[in-house]
Amino acid sequence: MNVSLAFRPRLLDALRTYSRADFRADLVAGLTVGIVALPLAMAFGIASGVTPAAGLYTAVVAGFLISALGGTKVCIGGPTGAFIAILYGIHQHYGPVNAAVCTMMAGVMLVAMGWAKLGTLIKFIPFPVTMGFTSGIAVVILSTQVKDFLGLQLPADAGEVPAEFVKKLVFLGRHIDATHGATLALAAGAFAIVRWWPARLARVVPGSIVALVAGTALVMGFHGDTAWGVATIGTKFGGIPQGLPVLAWPEIHWLELPSLFRPALTIALLAAIESLLCAVVADGMVEDRHDSNQELVAQGIANIVSPLCGGIAATGAIARTATNVKNGARTPVAGVIHAAVLLLILFAAAPLAKHIPLAVLSAVLVNVALNMGEWHHFARLRKWPKSDVSVFLTAFALTIVVDLAVAVEFGILLSALTFIKRMADQTKVDASFELSDEELKAQSQTGREVPRGVMVYRLFGAFFFGAADKLETALMSAQQLPEVLILRLREVVAIDATGINALEDMHEKLRKKGKHLILCGPHTQPLFALDNAGFLDAVGRDNVCADMETSLARARELLAKPARQRS
Repeated sequence: MNVSLAFRPRLLDALRTYSRADFRADLVAGLTVGIVALPLAMAFGIASGVTPAAGLYTAVVAGFLISALGGTKVCIGGPTGAFIAILYGIHQHYGPVNAAVCTMMAGVMLVAMGWAKLGTLIKFIPFPVTMGFTSGIAVVILSTQVKDFLGLQLPADAGEVPAEFVKKLVFLGRHIDATHGATLALAAGAFAIVRWWPARLARVVPGSIVALVAGTALVMGFHGDTAWGVATIGTKFGGIPQGLPVLAWPEIHWLELPSLFRPALTIALLAAIESLLCAVVADGMVEDRHDSNQELVAQGIANIVSPLCGGIAATGAIARTATNVKNGARTPVAGVIHAAVLLLILFAAAPLAKHIPLAVLSAVLVNVALNMGEWHHFARLRKWPKSDVSVFLTAFALTIVVDLAVAVEFGILLSALTFIKRMADQTKVDASFELSDEELKAQSQTGREVPRGVMVYRLFGAFFFGAADKLETALMSAQQLPEVLILRLREVVAIDATGINALEDMHEKLRKKGKHLILCGPHTQPLFALDNAGFLDAVGRDNVCADMETSLARARELLAKPARQRS
């Protein structure tokens, strides 16, 4: 593994040729995406089991660090919907302090991944896995918003809404009769505004901001929090403090760190996947090429610092990145401006935040979940290979019913097994003897005739642990071993230790009976692998031939020798 401590944020490259025109474009984009991020950050904070202030702190601190230190030009970082299910569960099971420690551990893992240049490995996570757990996360987000969207008036002894999906559905179903009419009406109205706000107007002001301002004004004007009983940030959280909190190191319980490793790894993997997916999307929109390892380092630093400022886990936000690009962003400066806008709002408008209805933020998140789910892929499942369908549905179901860590683990495992099976199915052992057109032209008529006592087997594909038994099965069907066995390897693209071991067993079986093995035309990788394993010396280098005519000539030489000499 090639480890490098190279550290070069894209911001440095951008500032070399930065112009006033670039700044004007970045300023407009940064202002717009900062406003768009405001309701999302608060909503993500609440849905993750913390305060809306924590979501804003994350958007400011992590958003700044990801843009300033990252490996992309226009990506926006901050809290995202992908983390809601994980963080809510971690807060319930381990507590807020350990949740902060988990996020910092994930940050260290991300930095290590970036320095070890593992950024490119994320592309090996199969598409059905990422789409499966993304759709599963969307369902989980929807389930977390039922309480605030309906305004359920829970009795004091009801307790918290469970983190587990099935228990959550049972809990919500048991209290569905406690729906609050005014809250539901406010949430439905806000959702309608966000969902169907005209695209031409969205360029001027986003629908989520319109819903936020309208809902807040309605509650303030009619004293909805007291007269109607509508829950607001003020009634539940006491409001949002002005400015950023003082840096505070979380209390680390060293004996509990081993139990935090798995959730921390889940956060790190999801942050890596989401951020690099976001970077790929951004590359396609601005025709750029990101530095995946630099991006992972920036994500790691952001996730280390964010909890110190009262924030939560962060990663690349695809929707906000798209908004950034559509509004003309050219460099990472736009992301820095977006963070500055949110910080300015924290200082100037925090007192007003206490009037924001939770129902409006819930409506924003419901819209996020509906946009996030890859629902169109369900209609395409009947056209996919069955193995991919099983991977997609497994990742989807496990994300909902168990958790994201299990979904990713089983999804990747199942994908690996199906890939191995596909490769094994492509590997064939054929006893027929056919020459290519080139060989037919180059060889004499005699060179094309297979002598009596010689058997030719052609191997196709990768000769590895998933298919090594096919050679033995083919020979067993012949019932009797030939005097000389020629293995034609010109179409074997790769071989592993299991394949080498199968050849060694076959050679030993032939040798004990005074028979011979000839290898015909092995490619570079199989040739070097067999040589390094010492197999070429065991077979005899005279029995490794370049083409079929040479192999058949060698077979005739071996057949011409007396039996004692051949053995």
